[in-house]
Amino acid sequence: MPSTEHTLAVGEGARCVVRVFESSSTSPPRGTVVIPSAMGVAQSYYGRFAEWLSTQGYCAITFDYRGIGRSAPSSLRGFEATIFDWARDCDAVIEFAKQRWPELPLFWVGHSLGGQLLGLLANRARIERVMTVATGNGYWLENSWPTRRFVWWMWYVAVPVATRLVGYFPGKRLRKVGDLPRGVIEQWRRWCLDREYVVGVEGENVRASYSSVEMPMVCVSFTDDEMMSEQSVRSLHRLYSHAPIEYRRIAPRDIGVRRIGHFGFFRPQFEQTLWTMVPRWLEAQ
Repeated sequence: MPSTEHTLAVGEGARCVVRVFESSSTSPPRGTVVIPSAMGVAQSYYGRFAEWLSTQGYCAITFDYRGIGRSAPSSLRGFEATIFDWARDCDAVIEFAKQRWPELPLFWVGHSLGGQLLGLLANRARIERVMTVATGNGYWLENSWPTRRFVWWMWYVAVPVATRLVGYFPGKRLRKVGDLPRGVIEQWRRWCLDREYVVGVEGENVRASYSSVEMPMVCVSFTDDEMMSEQSVRSLHRLYSHAPIEYRRIAPRDIGVRRIGHFGFFRPQFEQTLWTMVPRWLEAQ
């Protein structure tokens, strides 16, 4: 499906590149769906899902946080960005969406980090309904066992050593997460080493910000997620203490497959199973 690319100015020397997939339905659009990425994942990974949403009557938006994918500079060495900056990128995308389609309801389908950022958004009240996918709190002792086996090495060895040597986190070379700006990886490391994750590090104002989120959510998680355990999923969503949350825990056997995992939901093989559930989840009353 055709899409258009737009570049949003999000700060001095920084940009946020957005792809827009217009609804291909002959009926009026059902809503706008913004798809914020997981940590270190380029927006291209979500392109097929966004295309499918457009065939279902939605206007869909994918984007790269500053420093990632199409929004990355020629080199991350010396490039300044934090996860708080990524939250401001999300705010800019929300404003872009509401300016483009002011009358449409705005939905948020956040993968992993994309579901964690809600409590940090300044204009989250413009979102009508949220769907989080494979979103947990990241605290390393609550990771699923396949990740917990090696993640101590990442936080105590790979990240501090490689970031100091290179000036950013060279995740592609290490086959861990992806290339990340120094400020992002150092902040994320602090979160993942704290039992209360983001609120434990960033303090009571941030805890209150998460608690003030009130829009309805559906939380979709998977029994074979190699990163996020059920405990971590519940821990993160407890921060949204005033939001009505519906939990959907899915096992591969429920849809007749051998594996879904942390990244599987957005793969085209699930178009006829997991994807077909999305409109019902987004528009549930």
